[in-house]
Amino acid sequence: MPTKPSTNVHRIIGIDPGTNVLGYAFLDVQKNKASLNNLGVVRLDKYKDHYEKLKIIHQKIAFLIDTYQAQEMAIEAPFYGKNAQSMLKLGRAQGVVISVGVLKGLEITEYAPRKIKQSITGNGNASKEQIAAMLKQILKMDRMPKYYDATDALGVAVCHYLQANPLLKAKGNHYKDWKAFIKENPKKIK
Repeated sequence: MPTKPSTNVHRIIGIDPGTNVLGYAFLDVQKNKASLNNLGVVRLDKYKDHYEKLKIIHQKIAFLIDTYQAQEMAIEAPFYGKNAQSMLKLGRAQGVVISVGVLKGLEITEYAPRKIKQSITGNGNASKEQIAAMLKQILKMDRMPKYYDATDALGVAVCHYLQANPLLKAKGNHYKDWKAFIKENPKKIK
């Protein structure tokens, strides 16, 4: 059952837009401390029609925002790829998500994939696995979700949180880079 934020909790929804799998995560911030509320994915690969996918994205994101009462949205910004058709479809999905956020009155911030990776791991070229491992450590998660799209969405929300709270990086909630994490956590490596 979704939990609604109390008056002293600020809730951020992070979105990793996609046309086959869309990731989302809710991060609660209270007294400059972040905690995971929920994360998951919206599976869209069973829908063949692109416009049907856009309709489902609109419905699901509106439902999630209403259910969890997010106050801000952080979304991964477009990146450039080799396939123009894929980029167009992804851009449409991002536009639908942003329009839902605007209609729901959320403050919206976009982050480039490299910025997200840099803020989480200290390495703008980090892999999805590295981001997931770092988020697991930062938020003390028991287990990881099945899809990296969910942890990518969580990464967007955590990036937004860290950008709004730059002093937290100096308090040990953020490692300079992946090598620093390994050096300080040798027992975490298998």
